[in-house]
Amino acid sequence: MTVPTPNGGSSKGRWGDLMPRITSALVMVAVALLAIWAGGLVFTLVIALCCGGMIWELSQMLAPRRSGTALQLGFATAAAVFFAGVLPIWLGLVLLLVPVVQGWLQVSQPAKTRFAVFALWIVLAGYSFIWMRISLGADWLIWLAIVVVATDVAGYFAGKTLGGPKFWPRISPKKTWSGTSAGWVAAALVGVVAAPLFNMGFGLVLASILVSMASQAGDVAESALKRQTGVKDSSGLIPGHGGLLDRFDGMLGAAAMFLFLYSFLG
Repeated sequence: MTVPTPNGGSSKGRWGDLMPRITSALVMVAVALLAIWAGGLVFTLVIALCCGGMIWELSQMLAPRRSGTALQLGFATAAAVFFAGVLPIWLGLVLLLVPVVQGWLQVSQPAKTRFAVFALWIVLAGYSFIWMRISLGADWLIWLAIVVVATDVAGYFAGKTLGGPKFWPRISPKKTWSGTSAGWVAAALVGVVAAPLFNMGFGLVLASILVSMASQAGDVAESALKRQTGVKDSSGLIPGHGGLLDRFDGMLGAAAMFLFLYSFLG
């Protein structure tokens, strides 16, 4: 039985994707925590496979009639990210360019620039996660993941419950200002809790908010790509979430912001 809502919908319709989202999220959190805890080659392999999957989805979105090319680029990316994670940094960064250039050469002209930009973003973000685990340990990686998850969860429930004006209806019609701002608040609370653990003060609270904003920017960027390519989800790999790009676009944005903050502020 569905309960009517004032706007003519139903409570079941509004929350219909909640259980698949929760179930998939629990599985992903368990895998992520195990990989972060294990570190080393296990973590590097998990990140490499995720990057390969995201490049596969990207290729399918931009060149849907070339499934063989998408699969080839996915495998090439996974291999490049994995070996980049175990090689010296200068050689690793060069290796990461291989699948990007390969895809740029194989994708048709109208999509070349979009593929290159998103593919470069994906492989560099994946490499940054591996570098963080090796150089900074698990603590900072867990903080980053919690900020992104808190932003996403708070935004989802606040947006569904409160509704209100849309954040950017032309690009991301489901996002609201209430959900967006709730994500900032949730990230700030994570920063407040984590600051004593890292022997830091308000700087970590501010960094958490900036990482939250960057994760939302990553989500908006991926939404814009889906609008341009006319697809609803990057794939159907994850029940309730869509594809890997749909789920991890926020992590890609967060990784970019963290590297920016770390490079300039230490």
